[in-house]
Amino acid sequence: MSNAEAARRLKKYGENIVVRRRKIRPIAAFIKKFNSPLLLTLVFASVISLAVGEPANAAILLVTIFISAVLDFVNTYKSEKAVEKLIARVVTTATVMRSGARREIEIKYIVPGDAIFLSAGDIVPADGEVLESRDFFVNQSALTGESFPVEKEAATDNTGRSAAVFERGSLVFMGTSVVTGYATVSVLKTGMQTAFGSIASRLVKAEPETDFEKNIKGFSYFITQVTLFLVSFVFLINAFMGRGWLSSFIFSLAIAIGLTPELLPVIISVSLSHGSVNMAKKEVIVKNLSSIQNLGSMNILCTDKTGTITENRIVLVKYVDGDGTVSDEVLQHAYLNSNFHTGVQNPLDNAVRTYRPLDVTKFKKIDEIPFDFQRRRDSMVVADGKRRRLIAKGAPEEIFKICTHYQHQDVRHTFSPTVRAQTEAQFRKLSLDGFRVLAVAVKTVAATASVYSVADEIDMSFLGFVAFMDPPKDTATAAIHELADLGIEVKFLTGDNEVLTEKVCRDIKLPVRGVLTGTAVAKMNDAQLQRAVLDTTIFARIDPEQKERIILRLKAAGQAVGYLGDGINDAPALKAADVGITVNNAVDVAKETADIILLHKSLRVLKDGVVEGRRTFQNTMKYIMMGLSSNFGNMFSMMGASIFLPFFPMLPGQVLVNNFLYDTSQLSLPTDTVDNDEIRRPSTWSLPFIRKYMLTFGPVSSVFDFLTFAVLYWGFRVAESQFQTGWFIESIATQIFVIYVIRTKKIPFLQSRPSRLLLANTLLIVAVAWALPFTPLGGMLGFSPLPLAVVATLFIIVCACLALAEIVKRFFYRMIAGKVN
Repeated sequence: MSNAEAARRLKKYGENIVVRRRKIRPIAAFIKKFNSPLLLTLVFASVISLAVGEPANAAILLVTIFISAVLDFVNTYKSEKAVEKLIARVVTTATVMRSGARREIEIKYIVPGDAIFLSAGDIVPADGEVLESRDFFVNQSALTGESFPVEKEAATDNTGRSAAVFERGSLVFMGTSVVTGYATVSVLKTGMQTAFGSIASRLVKAEPETDFEKNIKGFSYFITQVTLFLVSFVFLINAFMGRGWLSSFIFSLAIAIGLTPELLPVIISVSLSHGSVNMAKKEVIVKNLSSIQNLGSMNILCTDKTGTITENRIVLVKYVDGDGTVSDEVLQHAYLNSNFHTGVQNPLDNAVRTYRPLDVTKFKKIDEIPFDFQRRRDSMVVADGKRRRLIAKGAPEEIFKICTHYQHQDVRHTFSPTVRAQTEAQFRKLSLDGFRVLAVAVKTVAATASVYSVADEIDMSFLGFVAFMDPPKDTATAAIHELADLGIEVKFLTGDNEVLTEKVCRDIKLPVRGVLTGTAVAKMNDAQLQRAVLDTTIFARIDPEQKERIILRLKAAGQAVGYLGDGINDAPALKAADVGITVNNAVDVAKETADIILLHKSLRVLKDGVVEGRRTFQNTMKYIMMGLSSNFGNMFSMMGASIFLPFFPMLPGQVLVNNFLYDTSQLSLPTDTVDNDEIRRPSTWSLPFIRKYMLTFGPVSSVFDFLTFAVLYWGFRVAESQFQTGWFIESIATQIFVIYVIRTKKIPFLQSRPSRLLLANTLLIVAVAWALPFTPLGGMLGFSPLPLAVVATLFIIVCACLALAEIVKRFFYRMIAGKVN
């Protein structure tokens, strides 16, 4: 093709690139971080605060919102940069024939009709048809999941045209890799027209909502409903009791802010940042911070087996005679055939040669009859002294055709129909066990010839079989059981056949609950598939669209789904999953789509990420449960006090200071330790559970608040400012110290200890709060010093409140466990 014609076709077909997600500019990305229901609620609250003359509170809220967005943006931006560096490693040039000469050009300038030259180690830059080749094997696992490399050669007729496109022996596809040999390929399709491009185009549509995002949205709506109810009630009660409409509105607004977990975005961001740093130490890049939460919630992991469970390399695992008995004779002859094979060795020959070094110094190669697709075998003629042997190795069906005898320990026997039937049964057994099988045959040939041909491949003696497979990793069995111990079920979504995949499952001791093929999946509607996916372990011979569909059905069934894949065919599934996981040597589309990138493709590394995700989730939930129990209790107490007291139980400014100190005490929660029991099962975010928790623990706080009211108002008969001071220090102490009870289901300190930072921070904040009324700043806020007797009484009330909270906690979890059982 001439340069001018190439330029014309480039203009017609466009550049040879696939669609990538449009990069958002840093400023736009930062603004996008504010697009969450929770942050928008806080923005609205800050605007109202400014409108009613509470600039200090508005400033606190705005700073909270800003810190949350900055933390999220910085971590995401750093991760994106790391991913860009990884993607930059992808090959960018190819060798083509232009105007009669070979040229190296950027792959984006390749056009249909170009002749490109490929050799071992190259990435195929476009879809094309092989014109000529030699020992040309391509690894298509990135597209199909098939672990064995496929030999490609020029098509001689229309044979195979009706086969599935990826199974055609003359076609190569963008994104696949050349394992051995070399070829000249005519480009048929480029860019978005390629198989790679059609998969990438599915990634342009909007990402489905993840489990974490759905739960945050539901939680935000729940908080909004509770807040609106309490604010309306408190506002109307105080207004009708004659405390002024504006004062009542400001007071109800303070309660609304007290109920809103305004530091939740910060707690989440700090927790996720802390988790991403820990995961980075274990060579895991977190692109999307919220994916850590999803990783902790994951209870189903879908994965391709190639390279994750298996080594992604072909090894020789068996050498047996026709009866299935181990035979060194078979191994020796297979080794002689592969060892003297000329040119670049194909993967199966390499597997034979590297299995066990054999001494073949006494043998000399005489001639070679190369492999072709018609015979589906190759033969080697070797001599050891005066004796010459012709050794054939290839597809068992073709080897059977040229055998009239079988050989055992150098003795020939007739290959009778009975013996042949037994031998064919052994071949079928090996195939059903998931092995790739080659047969080996031999015969003695005349020592006078110098050249041998296909015509000499007759009257041969069958020796036996050599069987190959992509073996499971040494760590696979342990990793599968570790994930099972964490409550995670593994499902295989693979392009490989079901027999081979079942064999791998047996090897790693993974129970197979069910098997579905792509053909069966295609016949099911969504409702049928949704019922089937829960009870199926292996999905075999499935295409990229079916992988995505299976993931979506699992999510629709209420499962939190992770997907681990590194190929082009995995990209739609990576996007559809709650958390998409890939590896650093994955194709660029997979890396752009995934949420998490493993620098080592190992389930054990993934297990560490799951543990970190659950630790992060649990520490976030501690803040939510504290806020909804103690905050709800305190705000409920204010409602009651507003009815019976002739003054506000706490001034609006005092409510805001209380809330600020409480939130500050929780900033160290991301560093808290998490009980092992909470890590052993998937983290679940249940709004019904949160509501029950709030309605159970909120009244505990209110009981002691009302007790405090009675002691202060009717017992000690303190003045208004002292009443407000007394309730301030009691409420702040019970709110903060209850974290020791709520953070664990076990006995605090005896069976479960908080982190040192959390302990120090909570003690410091309570000390500051109790000292505040005795400082000038306390006077400015309307506080008054309290007599020692009052302080001592309040201390006793705080201790009693914590003791009751521990008792109620034990009752609550027993009640929950009883309902579950």
